Amino acid sequence: MSVGDFERAAKSVLPRAVFGYVNGGTEDCHTLAANRDAFRSVQFRPRGLVGVADRTQAVELWGRRYRHPFGIAPMGVTAMCRHRCEWDLAKAASHAEIPFVLSGLSTLAMETVRKADADFWYQGYLPGDREVIEPLMRRLQANGVDVLVVTIDTPLGANRENNQRNGFTIPFKFSRGLLWDGIRHPRWSANVFARTLLSDREIPRFRNVVADARGYRITEEPKGGLRGGRDRLDWSHLAWMREAWPGRIVLKGVAHPGDAQIAERMGLDGVIVSNHGGRQLDGAQGSLDALPDVVAAVASTFPVMVDGGFRRGTDILKALALGARMVFLGRPFLYGASVAGQAGVARVIDILGTEIDRNLGLLGCRDVAELGSDFIVSRG
Repeated sequence: MSVGDFERAAKSVLPRAVFGYVNGGTEDCHTLAANRDAFRSVQFRPRGLVGVADRTQAVELWGRRYRHPFGIAPMGVTAMCRHRCEWDLAKAASHAEIPFVLSGLSTLAMETVRKADADFWYQGYLPGDREVIEPLMRRLQANGVDVLVVTIDTPLGANRENNQRNGFTIPFKFSRGLLWDGIRHPRWSANVFARTLLSDREIPRFRNVVADARGYRITEEPKGGLRGGRDRLDWSHLAWMREAWPGRIVLKGVAHPGDAQIAERMGLDGVIVSNHGGRQLDGAQGSLDALPDVVAAVASTFPVMVDGGFRRGTDILKALALGARMVFLGRPFLYGASVAGQAGVARVIDILGTEIDRNLGLLGCRDVAELGSDFIVSRG
């Protein structure tokens, strides 16, 4: 009945180490908690007697109309939760007419994902190296990708102690503990471990991180390291990409309004306010808390999107009222996929859409485009 139900179900389906990887944050998880706490500081101020029989939650972004004001955020290594998980996510998104963002650290080749959703966005963890970026952009163009999302909050790997304690690391390493964990979760072992080995007949590979579709195994440390060169990425690379890339460029991981202003001046097409789901810098602002200042720093025509901690339709409505053009969710859809594949993802989409529709009416608003500061009050 709710995203929370799917989270609890996923916890019983997934091995402890895998669920901990999906669910956890960094260090003391202060940012993870801040994402959720932020929603409690914003309250609704509903209007009455406005006639809400005809409601719509459709939104338009760059001339394209989406059925809901939310999309599926990029998530890496989803194959650990469901065999060919990216297919389930992309297919459900395509049917629901919402955006799906394919992670660079995904294991299903973008050429295959394109068959499920020809209009997916691509999110890259890019090094400060034009010789790597340029051929990757050519591959993206060949696959019809129009929106390139560049993540800027991962110049270094975070201190994810919970993963280390659970024995779950990337590159992935097998251990007796993980093997026993899988045995105690037979549903996961059959649907993920066995299907991967029997149908794919190889260890999953990161197939979309570079131009070469072969990529490298999730158990391998690539030359230069998994995050090699990311700490050299700077604004000069984005300026060059703006000239070289004909489609949209969106920055993900924006927390400071100054970065949003630079992106707007540079001619980029939007930003996503994000703290990587509480998985990078611990002690950072909750995404909803950071959103208003970023919105205020740029023109109203410049799209500001957001992710981080969203679990209810009311959460999404609060972000829209604070100026977000689109909200992205990650973990909720991965919980749905872990429990029931594409049907699970579709059910999560339906839950969120239904909650938005119901609460939009209770709020006294006919159209999400009409949401603004008049409908909310901050508790401070």
